[in-house]
Amino acid sequence: MLLALMALVVLLAAVVAINTLRHGSQQLSVPPAPAITLDEQVITDTLAGAVRFRTIADRDHADASAEQFQQFHAFLAQRFPRVHATLKREAISQYSLLFTWAGTDSSLKPIALMAHQDVVPVAPGTEQHWQEDPFAGVVKGGFVWGRGAWDDKSNLVSQLAAIEQLITEGFRPKQTIYLVFGHDEEVSGLRGALEVVKVLQQRGVKLDFVIDEGLLITEGVMPGIDKPVALIGIAEKGYLSVELKASATPGHSSMPSQGNGAIAMMSTALRRLDDEQLPASLRGVAQEMFETIAPEMSGFQRVALSNLWLFSPMVQRQLEKKASTNAVMRTTTALTVVHAGEKDNVLPGEAHATVNFRLVPGDTRAHVMEHVKSKAGDGFELTALPGSAEPSAISPTQSPSYGLINRTVRSLFPGTVVAPGLMIGATDSRHFAPISDHIYRFSPVRAKPEDLPRFHGTNERISTANLMELVRFYHQLIRLASQEPPAP
Repeated sequence: MLLALMALVVLLAAVVAINTLRHGSQQLSVPPAPAITLDEQVITDTLAGAVRFRTIADRDHADASAEQFQQFHAFLAQRFPRVHATLKREAISQYSLLFTWAGTDSSLKPIALMAHQDVVPVAPGTEQHWQEDPFAGVVKGGFVWGRGAWDDKSNLVSQLAAIEQLITEGFRPKQTIYLVFGHDEEVSGLRGALEVVKVLQQRGVKLDFVIDEGLLITEGVMPGIDKPVALIGIAEKGYLSVELKASATPGHSSMPSQGNGAIAMMSTALRRLDDEQLPASLRGVAQEMFETIAPEMSGFQRVALSNLWLFSPMVQRQLEKKASTNAVMRTTTALTVVHAGEKDNVLPGEAHATVNFRLVPGDTRAHVMEHVKSKAGDGFELTALPGSAEPSAISPTQSPSYGLINRTVRSLFPGTVVAPGLMIGATDSRHFAPISDHIYRFSPVRAKPEDLPRFHGTNERISTANLMELVRFYHQLIRLASQEPPAP
């Protein structure tokens, strides 16, 4: 036993040494961003005013909130006069906005900063749980409260405020900068961002990089590390919803045939899909994320995550136990809709269910459909519902554009660990794949564990201090972009 323990100690010492040589810290210091003077009251009031517009997109009715979007556009023009006087503004599909800030060097590829105007509705029945009316735009206790304060009007207002400030300073960018503000991101972006891409394609535009909403600066969310962690989304998961239809002979409930009814068949299939999910693996984005963060951890977590070649099976079992880390490693399966039967004494002839899958890069919709077919078995009709998408390509981390975002974060958020991550939701930026190979999904929003349920949930808010950090982030990003060497 003693010899075994000694051997383990020697092994771990060797592993630590190998880890130090192979990885080491990638969080090199950078100069702090220059100080700028911002009018916090004006910017805070602007975001609060933006929250008051009920810009809720409707998947089936393009003009459902037409008046709200039009009023919001007029509000932005009034609040950001220099932006509207200097940049070219176009309305795409009536309600999406495309701003063009012409650069001084037309040989350089343009960049695009993205945000979206639309917000999700408040879930019926939850209104009384809000501390402040979700569309009142209240500023209280150091926070702007309301639907859209976080997702995503804070980014939109901050980008405009940063450019308003830069114009005031007499700054002109070297490369052309596009601002893309879609109006239907929450319902797929097909009328907004996708149409903007088509316009840019017609003009022959190829973008150096795109930055859109996405992952955050987490505090106390990542186990084993006591520093803030800024995760930059270098890819996003695909999306597929599959409807299953089971058919059986209807009849009276007094004479059931055990296991052969439509509901019984559907229940068995759903249980199998839930129990036997697609396999998880520590590869691709997940592996790069953990290997980047690992040197900043302490104890055995540092050793294990830095040496996945040795500890991968053990680490994977632990990560699968938590929903957030499990989602990074596998194509997830979510049972979301079930319909069957109308009367308590009638065996229905049909049962319907919808299962939603979020695909990791490397999986495909065709592969998932085969998985559903194999688990459901015979007797089912399967339909892939509209709105599906393959996983995005993985944007490189060894690139000037990723390095630019990395340095911008660390110049403004000292002590923050920066790492690549996988966006498990969908963003408008996925539509930009035809015109850019460098798409990053990151919002410099600070989030603690207790904040995460506010996203699309009750009591959405952002601190006024963090709002100022967002403005400084975009100000610094644009300023540094004009100092970077052009992309090859």
